[in-house]
Amino acid sequence: MSEPWARLASLASRWRDLDPIHIARTTLAIAGRSLSRLWGRDVMLYVGGVSFWVMLAAFPAIAIGMGIFGLLADPDQIARRADSLTRVMPPGAQALFEHELVRLSHAPLQAVSAQSALALIIGGYAAHRGFKALLAGLSFIHDEENQRGFFGFNFMALIVLICAFVMMGVVSAMFLMLRLMGAALNLKPLAGAPWLYSEWTWTSIGTTLAMTLIYRYAMSREPVAWRASIIGGAAAAALAVGASWASAFYVEQIAHLGATYGSVSAVVVFLIWLSWNVNAVFLGGAIATEVELVLAQPSLDFDDPVRDPA
Repeated sequence: MSEPWARLASLASRWRDLDPIHIARTTLAIAGRSLSRLWGRDVMLYVGGVSFWVMLAAFPAIAIGMGIFGLLADPDQIARRADSLTRVMPPGAQALFEHELVRLSHAPLQAVSAQSALALIIGGYAAHRGFKALLAGLSFIHDEENQRGFFGFNFMALIVLICAFVMMGVVSAMFLMLRLMGAALNLKPLAGAPWLYSEWTWTSIGTTLAMTLIYRYAMSREPVAWRASIIGGAAAAALAVGASWASAFYVEQIAHLGATYGSVSAVVVFLIWLSWNVNAVFLGGAIATEVELVLAQPSLDFDDPVRDPA
């Protein structure tokens, strides 16, 4: 085929990919195949493992954060501003974290610093195990054949943990400092941009960036394509925000957990919210995997039956 005809064929192929019907069919096929990856029996075990270890690491992380911020600003003021970060959680889980923030803000700085040192050991161990479960689940969803060795896998989990903690600290610090500066300096130009102060905006940005990098570099030995990683990261962020709203609606309008679980209902609400968000992260990984397959095989026939990823 001559070069002009080859260019014309390539252009026609691109126009075909922009066809709305073709895009809709491709999107539905990717969604169906991603769900089939997520609904495997083993994935539920990874969801439970990640949820368990993240819950153990959550409260030590609060103590560490309060210890660090307490050296830079008034802990009571930080606690009041940090309450807004809990708005992405259902009301029952919000109360759990707000109580911990208030307790730490009224504790002596020396006690908070000492507690932060102890929390660093406990939280670091739990968070490392949680990220190991997360990476193992993503590797399973990705159908990774060339698994990392024992030391490589633990080292990767440690690197992801450190990067995630640093990113969470940076994003949280930027969010809190923006609100503190806005309140202290009365920044009128920013009053017309409420989205800039919204915890949902910062949560979405942070989740998209974090999950894109995890899907890109940690889900597989070979880096996943950037387009697939970005689409998966954006999908995970959107699904996580949707899961937060859905879990709040569930515990407020459908399931009255206080009558069943009593004083531990806040913990149960937190676990529900956490497990739904972990499922969102795993579904984002499945979407990134399926998008990568589509990019590698553009002629894939989506009329074929959905394959079983197991």
